[in-house]
Amino acid sequence: MALLLTGVGLAGCGLKSGSPMVDDVRPGPRDAGQPLKGASLTVTSKNFSENIILGEMIGLIFKAAGAEVLDRTNLPGSISARESIVKGDADAMYEYTGTAWITYLGHEKPIENGQKQWEAVRDADRAHGVTWLPQSTLNNTYSLGINQANNKKYKLKTLSDVAALAKKDPSAVTICVENEFASRDDGLPGMQKAYGMKLPAANIKKMDAGIVYTQVSKGACLLGEVFTTDGRIKSLHLDTLADDKHFFPIYDAAPVVHSATFKKYPAIAKLLDPLSKRLNTKVAQELNGRVDVDGQDPHAVAKEWLIKEGFIKNG
Repeated sequence: MALLLTGVGLAGCGLKSGSPMVDDVRPGPRDAGQPLKGASLTVTSKNFSENIILGEMIGLIFKAAGAEVLDRTNLPGSISARESIVKGDADAMYEYTGTAWITYLGHEKPIENGQKQWEAVRDADRAHGVTWLPQSTLNNTYSLGINQANNKKYKLKTLSDVAALAKKDPSAVTICVENEFASRDDGLPGMQKAYGMKLPAANIKKMDAGIVYTQVSKGACLLGEVFTTDGRIKSLHLDTLADDKHFFPIYDAAPVVHSATFKKYPAIAKLLDPLSKRLNTKVAQELNGRVDVDGQDPHAVAKEWLIKEGFIKNG
């Protein structure tokens, strides 16, 4: 999900959509106070459940800290959300280190170490007026999933195990993927090259991304392209395989803030750093599942979790 782009840009006159966040919330038991009292801030996000949830979390924490908040989450694609931060049409969102390094900053090879990846992005993005706060361990990267019933037979743990099975029994390894992943150098072709796989074309089944999970769950494909933070992994009883050769970039989620905003309100760091420290892949799977599996509203999911974790409370 961190990689999905629609290529939709922002209009020259800036963003027009959005609505005021009207929640009556205050600092919770963690009590960071209200250092943003009198501020007027805009939060944004990309248009998939996880990033919307994270954007709503930022907005609710800003609101509890005294700011008036305009909610402009759910923008179409990575590019439009990115440009809103660069131009100052929005003040803050959660971005992914791998997306920034590869897609925005134009590098071909990821940095394997998550901390160094974040540091490189942080340093490079200063020139674009974007301030990166410390990253979470919420890593929304690619993996291959397999249903647990099938994995009792094959006992796959890593992508190297898949490569070994493909060499031993090519007919056994069928993979469901969406069209973009099937053609990207940082998708299936690159993964096969990195792991020495040579799958027959007939073994690769292309389909819409949302269908992949159900097809793997049903056993229509042995393996399927998944995102590591997707809530359907747990609900559909899928195992995910470790990228033991570190082919896929690390996509750790971190808050990004328009630099002029951060200069004016440096307290934003003290508000969001504790949130990032609490976020991880397991938490993301749980929260994403409430939206994508249970059909709950992302704003409500974000608010309930923040209250439970002591970041905010109802006013």
